[in-house]
Formats: sequence, C-alpha cells, structure tokens
Amino acid sequence: MPTTMLDARDRDLIAARDRELPISAEHVSQASRPSALRITDLRVACLDKVPFKSTIIRIETNQGLVGWGEVRDQASATYALMLKSRIIGENPCNLDRILRKIRQFGGHGRLGGGVSGVEMALMDLAGKAYGVPAYALMGGQFRDRIKCYADTPGERDPHRMAERLKGRLDAGYTMLKMDVGVDLLDEVPNALVGQSGAMIDRFTPHPFTALQISQAGVDHLVDYVRTVRAEVGYDVPIAVDHIGHVDLKSCIRIAQALEPFGLAWLEDLIPWQYTEQWKKLTDSTTTPTATGEDIYLAEGFRPLLDAGAVDVVHPDPATAGGLVETKRIGDLAEEYGVPMALHLAASPVATMACVQIAAATYNFLALEHHGADVEYWSDLVLGFDGPIIAGGYIQVPDKPGLGFDDVNLDLMRECLDQSNPIFFDDSSVWDSDVALDRTWG
Repeated sequence: MPTTMLDARDRDLIAARDRELPISAEHVSQASRPSALRITDLRVACLDKVPFKSTIIRIETNQGLVGWGEVRDQASATYALMLKSRIIGENPCNLDRILRKIRQFGGHGRLGGGVSGVEMALMDLAGKAYGVPAYALMGGQFRDRIKCYADTPGERDPHRMAERLKGRLDAGYTMLKMDVGVDLLDEVPNALVGQSGAMIDRFTPHPFTALQISQAGVDHLVDYVRTVRAEVGYDVPIAVDHIGHVDLKSCIRIAQALEPFGLAWLEDLIPWQYTEQWKKLTDSTTTPTATGEDIYLAEGFRPLLDAGAVDVVHPDPATAGGLVETKRIGDLAEEYGVPMALHLAASPVATMACVQIAAATYNFLALEHHGADVEYWSDLVLGFDGPIIAGGYIQVPDKPGLGFDDVNLDLMRECLDQSNPIFFDDSSVWDSDVALDRTWG
C-alpha cells in the first residue's frame, strides 16, 4: 500500500518498527520472569492453636517472590525440611518435574504433609510468577464462593452439642459436623464390649481392637442424635465423625440405627485401606459414607471407587499431595458419579489452598473448617477486608497464587509452638541432605 494512503497512526507504527529501538533491561520488571525463577531457600515456622499444631512453609526465590504452604496438622516439620535439598535451584513453575522428584518422600496420613505443603507453596509461587490465581493453573473456575462446613468437637451432653451447632448456624454456616461415637459411651453402663473406655487403643486398626458396641451403646447414640436433630432441625446437613475403633459389624449397626436422622455422611468408621469392609458397610445402609483424609495420592482412592465402596471421597489436600493431586482425586471420583468434600484442620494458609482446589473442581461439595472457635484465625494472613469466612462461605479471591497478600508474622509469632519454637530459622543444615533418591536401578 502506498505510504500516502496510510493514516497517521499506521505511519507512526511503521516508523517505530523501522527504528528497531532496543528495549532497556532496566525498564523491564525482573520479578515476573517465570523462566528465570529459581528456589533459593525453604524455611518453616512451627505454630500451635491455629487450630492445632501446624508447620508453615516459606519458599524463597531469586526474584523476591515468596510461596507459602502448610504441613498437615500435627505432623512433623521434618517432613518438609528434608525436601529442601531436593528443590533448591529448581524453577517452581516446573511443578510436575519437582513433584516427580519428591513424591516418593510422601505417604499416607501425616506422612504426606511435607510433599503436600511444599506443593502448596510451589503453586503459590507459580501463580504469583504468572500473575494468576492457582485455580487458573488447574483449568479454571467453576464457582466464585466456597461452601464451608463447621466441625464441632464432641460434647457429652446432646443439649450442649445442639446449642453449639445452633451457634454455628447463627454464624451463617449451612452445613455442620459433630463427633458421635465411643467417646460418648465410656461412662454408659454396658455400652461397650471388650474394653473400658479408658483403654480404647488408638494405634490398633479397628478390626483388631476386639471392641464392640452393645445394643445399649447403639441406643445411647441414637438418643443423642435424636436430641440434637430435634433441637437443631432437619433442614441443615449434619455429618458425623469419630465413631471410634470398633469392628465392622458394630459400624453397620450404628449406621443403620442412625438412618432416620438424615445425616450428610458417616466419616472414617473403619480404616480407608479395607476396601471390602467399606463395600460391605456402604451397601448395608442408606446413610452415606465418606473416607479419604489419610489417603496419599489419587491412586489410593481408585480401589474404593472401583468397588463402589464409598459415597463421598474426602481427601485432605495437606495429605493427598497438594492442589493438583487433590484436583485429580476430584476428577477421578467424578467419573464414578461420586462427589468430593475436603477435610481440613489448618490455618488460613492451607485453607486458601483448598479454596483454589474447590473453585477448580466440578464435583466439589464443601470444605471443612476446624477453627470456628479460634477468634484470631482470619488474622493469620493478610489481604482480606473482613473475616475470611462470611455467612458460611469463602469468596474466591482473584489475587495471584493462593489468594492472600502475606502472612501475619507478628500474630504467627504469638502462636509459636513452645515445644518446638522454630520461627523461620536458618535451615542451611538441610541444604546438603542428599542421597541416591532414584527408585530404579
């Protein structure tokens, strides 16, 4: 096209192109170059009462970006620190590459806490590097607010439990959970067969404790739940946890007896790995069943799903492997027509990681909140105008990474675990912890 036919704007663009002016590096932000991002340090802080003992992970980079994660409640900080030498110098945006190196150091229960917490921090960093929320790195957003269900620890008096649950409703929660099980029976005559309540063994799997519940015990639990339902009402979903270490037949009797009360689910009645027992339990009752908080990686859920042995998968992202792996669990369960709820007992750091998962997972039900009685809980992170949970929901933030601006160091220092007072101390002793990690010859 002849130059005379170009408008002024086109002529200016061509002139600029022809000049080929170099762009000075001093005018380009060096804090958002994902390809050059490298991990330089990993440190931890050991806290308590947030709501339980918990380890906060801080991963630092050469560009000044910081990623935050959290080891699962009541797990060892060592589970995260031992991974430091395996990730220093890596680009946190290469998430799959790093996880293929460190996944072998995780395991079921609290053993998954290190890998899962580090993955949270990596996702926080990757989101910040690319300037997007972590949910965008997992395929995008299905919902803009996340339903929370409030956990309420056990009360021997059902009227007191009902009072506490009604307090949760007054705070705006639309789903609840309470503890109902053998801990309510140790003072009830003839309720337990095989052991006294004081001798209940927490470290022996349920089938091997020789502990059974009698008809008197079942009747007591039925009366308890009936009283709670009468006072709280039937219009709110209530899940039940902490039945206790009793055998399969006792679990079946309890599940069947509680059917009239329309419970949302019965959780972790028996260890998750006994697939056939879960199948028998689930087939025996119309009360939904849920398990999964101690399962590490999606592959651990497949036997339960293949067998149709559970009605709700219930991973804890702080055990399951972090954000991406928990999203995989949800997607896997969706193929079987099974919904996913998220177990959690954590500070706002892991909670906001769960918010990202919930936003990105199609078959998500609700996220557990275990800190409803911790007044300062929302203040542990910065970047919210009010409480993180409002009206029983968390609004999904559009900020990069996990969605909060920073952690509240002063408040976290006040929550320091006095039995293990580490507060982002120098961790260079872990820099040279190397071994032949390869799992093949």
